[in-house]
Amino acid sequence: MQAELSAIQEQAIQEIQGATSSPDLEELRLKYFGKKGVVTQYSRKLGTLSAEERPVVGKMINTLRDHLEEVLKTRGQELARVEEEAKFERERLDVELPGRQPRRGHPHPLQLIIQEITMTFLGMGFSVAEGPEVELDFYNFEALNIPAEHPAREMHDSLYITENTLLRTHTSPVQIRTMEKLNPNPVRIIVPGRVYRRDALDATHSPIFHQIEGLLVDKDITFGDLKGVLTVFIRKFFGADREVRLRPSFFPFTEPSTEVDVSCVCQGQGCRICKNTGWIEILGAGSVHPKVLAMAKYDPEVYSGFAFGMGVERIAMLRYGITDIRHFYENDFRFLSQFCL
Repeated sequence: MQAELSAIQEQAIQEIQGATSSPDLEELRLKYFGKKGVVTQYSRKLGTLSAEERPVVGKMINTLRDHLEEVLKTRGQELARVEEEAKFERERLDVELPGRQPRRGHPHPLQLIIQEITMTFLGMGFSVAEGPEVELDFYNFEALNIPAEHPAREMHDSLYITENTLLRTHTSPVQIRTMEKLNPNPVRIIVPGRVYRRDALDATHSPIFHQIEGLLVDKDITFGDLKGVLTVFIRKFFGADREVRLRPSFFPFTEPSTEVDVSCVCQGQGCRICKNTGWIEILGAGSVHPKVLAMAKYDPEVYSGFAFGMGVERIAMLRYGITDIRHFYENDFRFLSQFCL
């Protein structure tokens, strides 16, 4: 048995020294010291030996076990160093290489238009107001001089949630809410936001779009003030050489009402953009109707004002020469990347 143990020791040392990875070394440990390992099996044979042989062989087995465990430990440390160095080499970073340039985000083209319009009116003393997109029928229609039986309701194909609540069809309800909050103080606000109509999606219509509403209420406000403010805005936004034209129109919440046109870049020669008219319609406006002032508890004998509203998508399409409103909502990176700052 002594010869057998010596042969086992020699073979085990060779195999341990030849191990090339920690998993291989673990397999060798189990081969010799596991429950069915070679050295373990010899330990179990001690009970079959005579009383004289048992201490001698037992000492040999213990010596073998101690020696092989020391060899396993030493080889394990060597392999751990090698594997750690290999890991460091795989994960080495060349700090001298140029870094990867992250892709910068940028505002959506509609947001760019909203920001530019907002900054223009902020420079004229207006402030920004907001209101709920799920609106009460009262604020969306009745307080704006559009009662239930009013024929102007036919202008809106609305998205009702309950009998008295709906997705707002315009940003005008914020006018009433703001006047109620500020009464009797003057009001000078713009209201950017989403609005909703039951429109089929095509090149020029969308069930969700954006408006910017404007309202100024104070004493001695005239229609001339409206024209002056809009002329400043239009020439700031479209160019100092643009002309402004006001045409009579009708809106239930303003009296008198007007459609506002800006001269086309073709300078009256006629082109596809202006449909050969020389003018482009950009917004609707008018003096605040006395009934609207009264609904917000402003005395129409003392206060007057004007309001205007424009579609952001329409302004953006004119600014960027876009012919299909659907481009704004399709999240096509090829389209959106053209508006990087």
